[in-house]
Amino acid sequence: MATDLGELLVPYMPTIRVPRTGDRVFKSECAFSYDSPESEGGLYVCLNSFLGFGREHVERHYRKTGQSVYMHLKRHVKEKATGAAGGALPRRRNGKVFLDLELNRDFNGDDYEYEDEAKLVIFPDHFEIPLPNIEELPALVTIACDAVLNAPSPYKKQESDSWEEEIQVSKHARSLRQQENGVRIPPSGWKCAKCEMRENLWLNLTDGSVLCGKWFFDGSGGNGHALEHYKKTNFPLAVKLDTITPDGADVYSFDEEEAVLDPHISEHLLHFGIDMLQMQRTENGHHTDNHVQPRVSDWEVIQEAGLKLKPVYGSGYTGIKNLANSCYLSTTMQVLFSIPEFQRAYVGNLQRIFDYSPLDPTQDFNTQMAKLGHGLLSGQYSKPPMKSELIEQVVKEEHKQQRGISPKMFKALVSKGHPEFSSNRQQDAHEFLLHLINLVERNSSGSENPSDVFRFLVEERVQCCQTQKVRYSQRVDYLMQLPVPLEAASNREELIAYESKRKEAEENMRPPPEPVRARIPFTACLQAFTEPDNVPDFWSSALQAKSAGVKTSRFASFPEYMVMQIKKFSFGVDWVPKKLDVSVDVPDFLDLNRLRATGLQTGEEELPDLTPPIVIPEDTRDSTTNNSLESPEIDESSVMQLAEMGFPLEACRKAVYYTGNMGAEMAFNWIIAHMEEPDFAEPLAVPTYMEPDLPSPSLPTTSALDNHPPEESISILTSMGFPRHHTIQALKATSNNLERALDWIFTHPDCEDESEAMSDTADTEANDNSFSNANAHSDSSLSPDQDLSSPRVRDGPGRYELFAFISHMGASTMSGHYVCHIKKEGRWLIYNDHKVCLSERPPKDLGYMYFYRRLSSC
Repeated sequence: MATDLGELLVPYMPTIRVPRTGDRVFKSECAFSYDSPESEGGLYVCLNSFLGFGREHVERHYRKTGQSVYMHLKRHVKEKATGAAGGALPRRRNGKVFLDLELNRDFNGDDYEYEDEAKLVIFPDHFEIPLPNIEELPALVTIACDAVLNAPSPYKKQESDSWEEEIQVSKHARSLRQQENGVRIPPSGWKCAKCEMRENLWLNLTDGSVLCGKWFFDGSGGNGHALEHYKKTNFPLAVKLDTITPDGADVYSFDEEEAVLDPHISEHLLHFGIDMLQMQRTENGHHTDNHVQPRVSDWEVIQEAGLKLKPVYGSGYTGIKNLANSCYLSTTMQVLFSIPEFQRAYVGNLQRIFDYSPLDPTQDFNTQMAKLGHGLLSGQYSKPPMKSELIEQVVKEEHKQQRGISPKMFKALVSKGHPEFSSNRQQDAHEFLLHLINLVERNSSGSENPSDVFRFLVEERVQCCQTQKVRYSQRVDYLMQLPVPLEAASNREELIAYESKRKEAEENMRPPPEPVRARIPFTACLQAFTEPDNVPDFWSSALQAKSAGVKTSRFASFPEYMVMQIKKFSFGVDWVPKKLDVSVDVPDFLDLNRLRATGLQTGEEELPDLTPPIVIPEDTRDSTTNNSLESPEIDESSVMQLAEMGFPLEACRKAVYYTGNMGAEMAFNWIIAHMEEPDFAEPLAVPTYMEPDLPSPSLPTTSALDNHPPEESISILTSMGFPRHHTIQALKATSNNLERALDWIFTHPDCEDESEAMSDTADTEANDNSFSNANAHSDSSLSPDQDLSSPRVRDGPGRYELFAFISHMGASTMSGHYVCHIKKEGRWLIYNDHKVCLSERPPKDLGYMYFYRRLSSC
């Protein structure tokens, strides 16, 4: 038999590989579906690519690649038999359990037992060879099979590379000596021992001093007393007080000049009376701030806790398992795949996408979107329990929830390379939606782009307050952000009384009173949205000088689906996102027609079409060396944000300078792209401008537009993976505005070649009215008839009906939990991770993001 097996496998030996370091072995999930070894058909692992396939998809891989040898894995699961005393028998320990798998079922070791089965399968004849079969198989095959069975999860490398894992254990953690000075830290009422600061406070772990920091937000986060204390005492470690949770805390080492891990943090905090292991958690395991009374009622209302919600099953009613704070992803994807355009683009084209997927479908965005959409909509992973199971549940007085699907492969792909989404921290659902729309845009070239349903044009009107002259421009957007005017609260007197009681309790170090939620009328939010905003550093082309300016925004087009975000989150003085505790009476039907843009009105005079002059200091013109240049204007708050992340200070200054003071996020991207360069941490050297004469500000000029875009801007965009000629075209089309250029690239996946790109924008205007270049291949200025009829912008009436909303529970975007409610077939449902139930009381007033569809009757 050994000879027969050896001869049988000889033709296939060149195709069988042993997994090497760096190879990812997908032995728990199909690349095209959510089948696993636990599924009825098991899972087939290719012994060449190490990709996993369900029974439905393995034939496709065989036909595409010719690979014939697969390892078939099957896990048999059953409830344990009960003994005479009624208790479960001990789990069987035998050689049948040998797969290191991460499967969809949440097994309770006391209730279940399982057996694993493995065999080789040779296609196309489906010849099977049971494993283990060491004596009869060639050595190479045996080694390959063992390596596959013992391979770690393909996602563990990603987890180790995540943002959080970069923090190292402090060299002082083990040997830290704490003073026996009797200091005990109260649960609230903290303030700096040297000043009156009550924010950004750090507890020194040696002597218990509570002092303010100075690492955030242009120095306003504190007066630097914590650092001064270290310089006097050399006490190295401090913990940020409002970050202490049962899971850990933010620790900083003054000596090592970076954020660090302290494995003994619970002992070090207990020395000062802080028992972090006993800190209160909510029933869902999500922690709260240690000085804020947890609003359990919020969690109960939004999740409809306490109600006997009826589970639903079938197509469109499949839940998504939470992968440690991945609910922001789950809720967003549930809403998107309730939209027909997303269903049609991915699930409707499923076979075409799968047939033309690359050899590694785990790295193909469209394949993974189609896989996720099919998993949610097919009903294959949301089947009601059998009649016998229902009877058993009634007898046991328990109700087993749906399993849901595990989006590990999808999350690994869409978060790849992103410093936040690739971590295991909680994220903002609003930011993830925009991130996903960008991915959809970039991967929809030559096919239907479902994100078109969200895209609309915004008309921005800027007026010079001195001359009253105006300028109109247009930009593309995907959602409407509504401010929350707290001053318009209908229960204002109640809020004032609560704030007075809260301050009194804080001063007297008493427990705070029960929080009072502000009730904000939706009409007040809409009115605040329409109010003019001041334009910082406005340069009036009419005065040819800086002046006061105001900006108003209106809709130049209305999308098919309007996404509305209630701006509940803001940044505190410690640069930590904080959440407004508000209730907004969001309507079921929304009419925005009165916010339709009108364009230039009769009697309005336009601002002259001039670009601001390039101001060069006198000593810069006469200088012969870069060292004599004046220090450039740099946003120091962004510099300090980046420096806090551990990057060299000079590199942070260069990043902020070369990205035009556009904020820490853009500068962070520059750092990631340039950190391997030899002069990365060298001091900033500002290039000398050699123009002998500045353009006359009194004459209109287009020479600035004809010039080549700055190399710094080009390098930033090319470092993100975009072609050089594409970035040049984008910068020219957007007057060298980096943020708008990035959006232009995403909306122009099929750009012209470089020669066309050089001439395409020769006549582009020097203002934001060049929106036609962001929406169609045209050199003409924007006209309503031309561009609004383009399929890129689907205009129509501004009347909508609410069909979904995402709610957030918790005090910050970085913690808490998301759930979503979606209206299907005339009834509201709640999607809470893997659980999908009929909703009885959808909490529309506590939502964070709202999704409206255009009324078809318009």
